[in-house]
Amino acid sequence: MRVAEAIKDWVVEQGLHPGDRLPGEAELIARFRMSKGTIREAMRILQAQGLVETKTGPGGGSFVGAVSKDRAHALLANYFYFRNITIADIYQVRIALEPELAATLAGRLSPEQVAELRAIMARYAEPAVDAEEERAQHVDSLAFHARLAEFAGNAMLGFFIGFMAQILADLTVYKRLYTSPNHELWERGRGHQIELLAALERGDGAAARRVMASHMEMARALMEDQEAVVMKRFIG
Repeated sequence: MRVAEAIKDWVVEQGLHPGDRLPGEAELIARFRMSKGTIREAMRILQAQGLVETKTGPGGGSFVGAVSKDRAHALLANYFYFRNITIADIYQVRIALEPELAATLAGRLSPEQVAELRAIMARYAEPAVDAEEERAQHVDSLAFHARLAEFAGNAMLGFFIGFMAQILADLTVYKRLYTSPNHELWERGRGHQIELLAALERGDGAAARRVMASHMEMARALMEDQEAVVMKRFIG
């Protein structure tokens, strides 16, 4: 692991970027003064982390890799897998982050970004007719929040809000939440998003923060109810 970290540090010092070729094995052995077995193990560790890619054939070799957002989300989800994270835990973070995100984006979205958010909302423009469509609409609604976070230009904020949206989407699908459509909640949730976009377009940060906070509180109550349904399903 120490040699793998040294190679990572060297990549940063050299200003290498994803896709750039790494030195061959012989050069790495000479540069880091380590045995062939140690260098190979370090490269295997970096490959497992997604930081090194190996290509075979003409023009092959080892190259700097880029860890995708989806892979990073999956690795982080594995970290939390046995830690009994609850809906309350997730929403404590969402309530802290997303209203402030909304306030900072007021008046800063381009027409193209607003159009993209409206296109996401068009996926659930009508109330669901069955449980399967209800779940799909909930996942699309979470995609709205993840995309909004990406517009902030803050990679860390976008990553964590997107991660929480992905966790909730996975729970919706794999735990088969929402056993029947709820038109009242659909109308309230969609109404919040319409109000939010209007506040963002007119540059009203205070209104954007207020609407997002109200939306998060409603979503928390909804998801906690669904969590209770799942627990009852397994216990009962």
